[in-house]
Formats: sequence, structure tokens, C-alpha cells
Amino acid sequence: MTTESQQDPRTSVAPVLLGGAAVSVGAGLVLAGLGAVVAGAPAAYGAAVGAGLVVVVFALGSLAVDAVATVAPGLALVVALTTYLLQVVLTGVGFLALDRSGALGETLAAGWVAAGAVVGTLSWVVLQIALTTRLRIPAYALTAAAPSGADDHRTPASGAARAGDR
Repeated sequence: MTTESQQDPRTSVAPVLLGGAAVSVGAGLVLAGLGAVVAGAPAAYGAAVGAGLVVVVFALGSLAVDAVATVAPGLALVVALTTYLLQVVLTGVGFLALDRSGALGETLAAGWVAAGAVVGTLSWVVLQIALTTRLRIPAYALTAAAPSGADDHRTPASGAARAGDR
């Protein structure tokens, strides 16, 4: 019996990404339904657009970080931080584009767009944290064979004593 994992840990990241997207879309739809009941069609459309914007931006960012982590794990943190900055900028550009298009106010209720973005973001982040903490991704891979010349099985204390004997 061995404790070695036979599963590739990189294959288990997709459910986290899909789960985050699904929860954000669901939360956006619930908020859109609430907006339709409370304030009419512009509120519903606004909530859906806000949540949709978050899903698109977060999905692209998560896929980019996952792709880099697969190819070069050492760069994953740098890419994740850069991607976060780009996500904030892209979300701002999305809001600016909506504002300049004239869609806010008549077609989309601006407050509901913001609420959709906030609800979409919170639901994505909370679910992604919950699912990621349940993943079993090893911090490092143990090699199956001992390196050559590994016949010396000293403890650190005995190694220090031998070094002093020389």
C-alpha cells in the first residue's frame, strides 16, 4: 500500500472554475429576478449585465492563471497578481463603456449593474475559496527513487559531529 497519489492534481482545478462561474451566474439571475420584481426591466437587465461582466472577466483571469500554473508553476503568483490588476482595470473599462454607450439609465439601471457586479464577485470568490481549500494539491512532489549516492543516512546531528572529526 502506498500513499502516493495516482491522480494528476492539475485536473481538479476545472470544477473550481466552473463552480465559481455557475454560482455567479445563478446569483446574477436571482438578483435579476429580484430587480425585475422591485424596479422593473432596467433593473433586471442591469443586474444580469453586472454579474455577466464579472463572470467573463473572472473566468478569463482564472483560465490565464491556471494555464500559467500548469506550464510554469513558479510564475503563477506573479501572473495571479498581474491578472488581478488587469481584472480590476477591465471591469472599470466595462463600466466606462456602458456609461459612454448611453445604456445606463434607460436600458440598464446603474445601481443594479453595480449590485450585480458586487453579488457576482462575492459569490465567485466565496465559492472559489471554499472549493480550493478542499482540493488536495500537494505542495511538492516526492520522487519515487532515492538520488544516487544516498547511502549515507546520517541525522543532522551525527553529520555535524563527523564534520568536526575531519
